This record gives sequence, structure tokens and C-alpha cells, in this order.
Amino acid sequence: MSMHPRWKEFVDRHALRAPILQAPMAGVPAVPLARAVVEAGGMAAFGGVLSSPAEIAAWMDAFRDAGGGPAQINLWVPDPPPARDAGAEARTRAFLGEWGPPVPVAAGDAVPADFDAQFDVLLAARPAVASSIMGLFRPDQVERLRAAGIAWFACATTAEEALAAQAAGADAVVAQGAEAGGHRGSFDAAKAESQAVGLFALLPRLVDVLEVPVIAAGGIGDGRGIAAALALGASAVQIGTALLRSPEAAIPAAWQEALADAGPERTMLTRAFSGRAGRALDTAYVRAAASEAAPPPRPYPVQRALTGPMRTAAAREGRIDAMQAWAGQGAWLARSASAQGLVEAWWREARALLA
Repeated sequence: MSMHPRWKEFVDRHALRAPILQAPMAGVPAVPLARAVVEAGGMAAFGGVLSSPAEIAAWMDAFRDAGGGPAQINLWVPDPPPARDAGAEARTRAFLGEWGPPVPVAAGDAVPADFDAQFDVLLAARPAVASSIMGLFRPDQVERLRAAGIAWFACATTAEEALAAQAAGADAVVAQGAEAGGHRGSFDAAKAESQAVGLFALLPRLVDVLEVPVIAAGGIGDGRGIAAALALGASAVQIGTALLRSPEAAIPAAWQEALADAGPERTMLTRAFSGRAGRALDTAYVRAAASEAAPPPRPYPVQRALTGPMRTAAAREGRIDAMQAWAGQGAWLARSASAQGLVEAWWREARALLA
């Protein structure tokens, strides 16, 4: 490492003690988890895609009331409106009814929160960082972030996406490898599987072609992974799945327990929950949805709306077989311990390895 490693510049710029960012996980909005990461010297996160503008504002208020600190709020750049197919949706509803309660005919009509309204409330909430996934903020939005002194981290899964983000004014790029749990930020939804590049191939590529800092995400779950990413030129790492077994994450116990046994081959890229490719545990539903007998998933956000009754019931009943249990390929690294203790231990281990 040089005398002034990239991570040191990054932590100084963003008022951190460790170059470790909590991944913004929309289904894991726990303020105690965010605060624990901050207490350990890292950056907190909130995944806002599913949240109304009022809910985004309320989360930021609750986070600040609990002590606050550096945090990113993440928003999805919307896809074009999906094509609807009543017959195909009927087949999907029938299939989903085998895994949960009957799905109402109008379920697929649900639409995401208004993106412009979400952005407006993000701006008013003044987090340290606004982050984007599935595309780029518009030029007018980038200008408003700059004027407000809010940094922009753009998620990218290819060098082409990363260069577009840098050209659009991103302050840093999150290199999201195919190992990552949950949704991956492919700008073109149709290419998510064919461009599923692993982190340790993607990361040095982006470090070599970009001038802005690169944040490594996907499959990192201990000090070894952090040290490896920083040695490959990352300025920081972003970690999600490895925090999910901490009590502060407050996810269903069945999901936490399943992570403990989930080796890298026990996760799958699937569109079966939302219509967008995401990495989840290979539960019975995920495997059944991948079979030739199953109806193809509907596009996002129709599929997400159709699976709502099943996902809600499975979470309520603690049924892992039909639960939306996102997980990265490093899930087996997740430990049942306090999030603050985990982050502190990871950074001690990484620094020892880098030394």
C-alpha cells in the first residue's frame, strides 16, 4: 500500500474511521443496524425504493434522533412502464397461490412510489450521500445534489455503466459484483444475467478506467475480503448480507438461520420475487419458479406486486420456503454478533493484513 492509500483519502473525505459502508437493503430498514455501523466508524444506509416520501423522511428523522452520522439514502432509477399481459399474470397468480394466499386479480396494478417525490424528500433530508441503482440521476438532479452538498454514489455492474456514471458527475462508483445479495444495479434489466461479472474481475477493471473512487460490493464478509478489495484499488467496501445475522438487523429468524448454512452455491439469481434479477437463497419457491413448468416471471414491478401476498404471509409465518430471503454468495460468512462488533473486528483484521 502507498503512504496515502485510497481508503485513507475516502475516510477523510466522508468523515469515517473505517472504509466500510452498510449496503442499502430496502427490506432491512432497521435504524439500530444503521447506527451500529456508524458507531463502528462506517457509513449507514437506507434503501428507499419501497418507501413513500414520508417514510424516507421519517427514517432519516429516526436515524438522527438515535444519534445520526454519515449515511446514504439509495433510490432506484425507474424502468420504463412494464408491458402488461392479463393471461400471463393469471398464470402467475395461480402459481403463486400454491405458495401463499390467493392473489387478487388487481394485485399487479400496484405501482412504485413516485421517484421525483422520493428525490425531493431525499434532498430535504440532507443525508451525506445519495446513491443510485438501476441507472443514473438526471442532470437536473445531479445539479441539485451538488448545490445541497450531497455526494452521489452510483452503482454500476459493468465498465460501460461506470464510465457513464463518472461522465454524469458521480462522486464515486459502487462496483457491484454478481456475488452481491438482493438486486443488482444493471442499467438494462434484460442484461442482468448475461453481464453477471464477479467482483474481483470487475473491481480492478473499474479502478483502471475511472478517476473517481471505486467502492467494492458483493461477497465481502470479513477482513480478508476487505483487505483484498482495498489491495485491488477500492477506496471502500459496501457490505450487506454479512450484517444480516446481527440482532440489530431485525429480520425474520428463519432467514437469519438459513444464512448460517448457505454456502456460495446455495444462492441463485432469480426474477421470481420482483421481476428484476436478484440473488436469493435457493429456497423451495425459488427452485420451483426456475423450473420449466413454472410461468415466467412478469416484469418489474408487476411481479413484485403479484408476489406481495406470498412474501407477506411467509414472513409472518416464518416459512423460509416462500420467504423473500435475499443473500449474497458470502452469506456463510455472516456471524450472529453485534453489528458494531462485526464491523470493528473486520477493520482490525483488514488493517493487519494490509500492514
